[in-house]
Amino acid sequence: MGARGEAADAGGSDKDVVSRVTYISWADSCSRSDHTARELGGRSHMVYEGQLGSQASTILWKYWLQGRTTARILRQEQPEVVFVMTPPLVAALPAFWYARRRGAHVVLDAHSAAFMHPRWRWFQWLQRWMCRHAATTLVHNEHIARLVESAGGHATLVPDVPIVYERSDAFQRPPEFTVAVVCSFNYDEPLPAIIEAARSLPHVRFFVTGNPKHLDDGLKAQMPGNMTLTGFLTTEAYGSLISSADVVLTLTTRNHTMLRGAYEAIYQGTPVIVSDWPLLKEAFPEGAMHVDNSPQSIAAAVEAVRRQPGVFKLGAAALAAAKRARWSATRDALAAIGR
Repeated sequence: MGARGEAADAGGSDKDVVSRVTYISWADSCSRSDHTARELGGRSHMVYEGQLGSQASTILWKYWLQGRTTARILRQEQPEVVFVMTPPLVAALPAFWYARRRGAHVVLDAHSAAFMHPRWRWFQWLQRWMCRHAATTLVHNEHIARLVESAGGHATLVPDVPIVYERSDAFQRPPEFTVAVVCSFNYDEPLPAIIEAARSLPHVRFFVTGNPKHLDDGLKAQMPGNMTLTGFLTTEAYGSLISSADVVLTLTTRNHTMLRGAYEAIYQGTPVIVSDWPLLKEAFPEGAMHVDNSPQSIAAAVEAVRRQPGVFKLGAAALAAAKRARWSATRDALAAIGR
């Protein structure tokens, strides 16, 4: 409950710590937020009252509590620049209020769902207002950048951020070829097709991340014996899983959507299997297989990586190096905000 702070100098107290950059995320975890803050020498806070769920009967109370916690963090840290992950869109309102009173700057980190998820469709007027008043809006792709610019805002293209996990043995991988399936059981994930693909590959082990309380019972009953639900993992265990797996599988049926699990894997040197949307083909030209989300295509991609693991490993390492080089210029631009 409440806020969790992660700093570049991890281990410090959250109380009355002045930070030039404070990163607020109304979520239980977000590596993009944590590692952007780390790269900028700032502090990342997960502000999330998870015990209240997301039901209509509790959502207003949940948001009020998270807003109060956000305001307290900003008073204590007195940042010059506040980064806020959206959605939810309302997470940025305390930051704008703080910025207006203190002369600070707000940067929105707008995930694709902020513009494209049905839940936020009726709040695009708020998204457009915030984009106009933010110093810049971080976006994953050119399509979202154009939406920001059409609203009168400034967009900064940040497809991904370097992710660093401490090397760990928290995940003990089996001897079989191992696929890490990065999943949140969201509506845009083709889980039935993944289950069918796993059933056709009994010699391969599939480890499915995510909180199983969000998994449909019918789908759970269909999972073959070579599929294992990991449950929601700690950062250490998750990093260990995607670092030691032979390939990371993460898919979406929604266009213009960046897959965070895929670039997390690439930065660990692990090959990926992703959907064949144009955005993902451009973002993952090496160390990757692209599939049409059908069981046959998924199974064929797993077998392709299994047959040539060294080739895909080299591709993932080369892509990670290219991504780090591109991020360096982006980091310098973000660090200059407010100076």
